[in-house]
Amino acid sequence: MIYIFDTCSFITLFENFYLESFPSLWDKFDKLIVQKDIVSVREVKNEISKKRSETRLTEWVKNNTEIFSIPQKAELDFVVEIFTVQHFQALIRKKEQLEGTPVADPFIIAKAKVDEAYVVTQEIEKKNAAKIPNICKHFKIDCINLEGFMKKENWKF
Repeated sequence: MIYIFDTCSFITLFENFYLESFPSLWDKFDKLIVQKDIVSVREVKNEISKKRSETRLTEWVKNNTEIFSIPQKAELDFVVEIFTVQHFQALIRKKEQLEGTPVADPFIIAKAKVDEAYVVTQEIEKKNAAKIPNICKHFKIDCINLEGFMKKENWKF
């Protein structure tokens, strides 16, 4: 099973599950990274690098750049399909457009669709919102949060 991690899931994981306190979690996490079962997209790396000060997460991202893939043609084609739904065009807010800040959400969703993978995000589905869970539901893409990810992997600590 492949999991495409969103920025907020990486942040939650790295800010709440300390290496010294959860060594077995990090062993399991690292194993999935090596197996390429946990991946992400370049825009997540860019979001983390641009928005975060120097943290354990930013250091980890620098040392694990290979998991952050550049979108392939099929993924880019699906990003276009996402934005054909007018309501989902709100994924990119005016501020992000004006400032040119990275926006990973459509690329995360597209990678999950193309790779038949799970999206892992901390976002919550909201009625009539352009949120990752709403878009995943619309396109029938599996979407879970960190707790759901840990349940899928049958992790118990």
